[in-house]
Amino acid sequence: MTTTFQLHPRLKQDCISIGRFNLCQLLMMNDSHYPWFILVPEKADITEIYQLAKPEQHTLLEESSYLAENLAALYQADKMNIAAIGNLVPQLHIHHVVRYRSDKAWPDPVWGKFAAIPYTQQQIADNIIRIKKQLHI
Repeated sequence: MTTTFQLHPRLKQDCISIGRFNLCQLLMMNDSHYPWFILVPEKADITEIYQLAKPEQHTLLEESSYLAENLAALYQADKMNIAAIGNLVPQLHIHHVVRYRSDKAWPDPVWGKFAAIPYTQQQIADNIIRIKKQLHI
């Protein structure tokens, strides 16, 4: 029996849907501390990159690189933090966090460092417009 893809409930709760690429959904973490985006391959029951078929692995890398390059340019990043951790959310997802030497958590990782400060509705709308324009999605 084949399982259909469903976004993990924690990602639904913590993120805002932005759009999609060929393989992945693009989400924005609802935390205004950092520009923080997540790619989620739309494949059921996948927890690790190596579980994707080889062509899908290549597509994931291409989409991740495209996203990272554009986020770095759009937000003038000092550094891009990209990670697939999955300890709390086992569904494969790749974090793309724009970092600045001046950000609150620098130089430490952002995970669990500070309580999230949700975006306002206007900030969400503005970010969605900016990112979709930058990424052409």
